[in-house]
Amino acid sequence: MVVPSFFTLMNLFCGFLSILLVSEGNLKMGAWLIVLAGMFDVLDGFMARLTNGTSEFGMELDSLSDIVSFGVAPGFLIYTFAFNELAIAGILLSALAPICGAIRLARFNVETKISEIDYFRGLPSPAFAIMLAALYLSFSNRLEWFDGLNQGVISILIPIFLLLSILMVSTIPFDKVPKLDRQSVKQYKSRFILLFIYFVTIVLFQDIGLILVFSFFVLKGLLLGLYIFWKQAFTDDPDPLEEGY
Repeated sequence: MVVPSFFTLMNLFCGFLSILLVSEGNLKMGAWLIVLAGMFDVLDGFMARLTNGTSEFGMELDSLSDIVSFGVAPGFLIYTFAFNELAIAGILLSALAPICGAIRLARFNVETKISEIDYFRGLPSPAFAIMLAALYLSFSNRLEWFDGLNQGVISILIPIFLLLSILMVSTIPFDKVPKLDRQSVKQYKSRFILLFIYFVTIVLFQDIGLILVFSFFVLKGLLLGLYIFWKQAFTDDPDPLEEGY
């Protein structure tokens, strides 16, 4: 249990450092620390399965860490970058990150105790946070792209931010990283191939790669959500995910 908990605490530490650096004006490093926190979040789950160290303590510690690194930190980053210009409206908008993140994590903990499914119900909070960090990293040096809009880059950030926040508390299924064993590799071969493509894209293109990867991740979930809605509304299939997701 100690090994995965170490990575969980490193996730929390990165979230804390991100908030600290953003408050001091170093937004770029703060954004990359959110990405690093996401890497530690993946590693703690991997190490928990590898060492058979999964526990209720670890799950609760992970959620407490996630609300800081993937709720408070990205909300503060976006507020400092752009939403502070909107006064009270900017505060309320930025607060959606920790609020929706907390709801999503609480629901995840409850559902995990009931039954374990092979996909995420709602956008994972690390994906939400890394997407926001990637948007800052890509947009901060290209603000001239948005000069023709009334509110500049804020006109683009607001709808994206609202969409991602809503997706966190939705029930739309999103890909989950499978267990790293022979049976899972056979069953989820396409997911492992996709994960490899994600990794290569991020390494090669960095901030642009992050946006490409997580935009595709979100779009894939939205399309699957529309497919499920269509199947449930116009066919007799009550749960299309039972076909194999």
